Amino acid sequence: MRKAGLFHQVINHLSPMIEVVIPVVIAAITGGSVMLTRIHNRIHDLDRRVDGVELRVAESYVSKADFNNALDRMESHLVRIESKMDKLVKNTC
Repeated sequence: MRKAGLFHQVINHLSPMIEVVIPVVIAAITGGSVMLTRIHNRIHDLDRRVDGVELRVAESYVSKADFNNALDRMESHLVRIESKMDKLVKNTC
């Protein structure tokens, strides 16, 4: 019978502490979830911004083959211009 009395004393002693602990735990969980939500939203916004940058880079990206093609065409035009200029210089001299 003494154990039952001791058990009741412990419960009676802890009862006011539980009434204080439960709101503190609930507040801590709520605060943690608010912080996690804010962090998640910021990560999501950052992810969207990175996706936008990737899209802009992909839109303006020029492949090496395309660049080499354009450079070859430019060189061929310059060679034609140079040959025409050489002909003009020969004709005037």
